[in-house]
Amino acid sequence: MNDSENDSEEETVQLVRRAQGGDREAFDQLMLRLQSAVFGVAQRRLRNESEALETTQDVFLQVLCKLPQLREPARFAGWVRSIAVRMAINRAVRRPRELLDDGSFPAGSAHDDPLESMLRKENADQLHTSLNRLGEIDRRTLLAFYFDGRSLQQMSSDFDRPVGTIKRRLHTARNRLREELAELQPAG
Repeated sequence: MNDSENDSEEETVQLVRRAQGGDREAFDQLMLRLQSAVFGVAQRRLRNESEALETTQDVFLQVLCKLPQLREPARFAGWVRSIAVRMAINRAVRRPRELLDDGSFPAGSAHDDPLESMLRKENADQLHTSLNRLGEIDRRTLLAFYFDGRSLQQMSSDFDRPVGTIKRRLHTARNRLREELAELQPAG
């Protein structure tokens, strides 16, 4: 291994440690470094750009939740890729057959497509509506963690509850949000 690889690996280890301590900027830097690799894994498994983008987001939400459990920061990149593979496989197995990309439409850039932009706004509106339908504890827990970037330790202090309770609340709130979002989806 040459010096630049050693420097990059040490920098990654430092970013992981900072992110584990609740540093949102460090997590964002880690996410930017691995975003294309995670998307590539998802795209190869799913063969559908929209699903690969969603899976990429889901992977980083999972990484954010599980990051405190990572014991060896030097293995961060491999750990993230393994999560990406597992989540892409799970999604591929669970998705309805009609969502499979049959190649009949050319893949375009989501950044240039007005339809994609409209769908993102609609998804954001549905998320907002679903969050507002949740109970106060669930909503506050999700907002603190995902929107305010609070760490589990910070939330433990804010809510005056043990970290284990916060983890359970977060898990429960995510499941309730998923149910609310499912209710807003048109019957297929």
